[in-house]
Amino acid sequence: MRADKILVVDDDVNICELIRLYLEKEGFEVHCSYDGGAAIADFEKIKPSAVILDIMLPVMNGLDVLKEIRKTSTVPIIMLTAKGETIDKVLGLELGADDYMVKPFESKELGARVKAVLRRADNKATNSKEIDFPNLNINLDTYELKLGGEKVEIPPKELELLYFLCNHANNVYTRDQLLDQVWGYDFFGDSRTVDVHIKRLREKLEKYSDQWQLKTVWGVGYKFEISK
Repeated sequence: MRADKILVVDDDVNICELIRLYLEKEGFEVHCSYDGGAAIADFEKIKPSAVILDIMLPVMNGLDVLKEIRKTSTVPIIMLTAKGETIDKVLGLELGADDYMVKPFESKELGARVKAVLRRADNKATNSKEIDFPNLNINLDTYELKLGGEKVEIPPKELELLYFLCNHANNVYTRDQLLDQVWGYDFFGDSRTVDVHIKRLREKLEKYSDQWQLKTVWGVGYKFEISK
């Protein structure tokens, strides 16, 4: 498994080296930037899994670096700075930092915090209920369907059925399995309910489905098939 990349941004070379040595021992790949301008360029080039960021930097201060990164990325960012006043912490967190540590610091604690923000980021990605395919976006958190980039009105059960099939692309499910998964085991309707919903979905999706389709597997059920 490839190591997570950590970008350390601090104008103190000794601090950067201390963090680099410790995090490399913990299995991370570490890159260092020594001013805010270099940090932005390195962030785009390296695409790190997390950033450790000082505030008092030459060229561009850390808060401006934070704001610039947050324009395009939700990567975890830990502020590591000598500025320990409450107002500084609040400002950093409000601008989008995930954590805030004050110097002097313990390397072991910093390492634990890096692992914690990476864990939270992984959990957030895992728990996201959004699926993207060409011309198709389903967000089950907001119950929105977009086709060709345009929002389409859709009943909740149709969306849930589509989400389930897309989330298990190329797998075939019987009508009874879909009833259990989407409607629930205590649903008292019959399997024709699935057929009706599939028919309505096809009417919405038909003109967008050049790379995928809702396919009937005769004698079995349905699947969301992705073109190879």
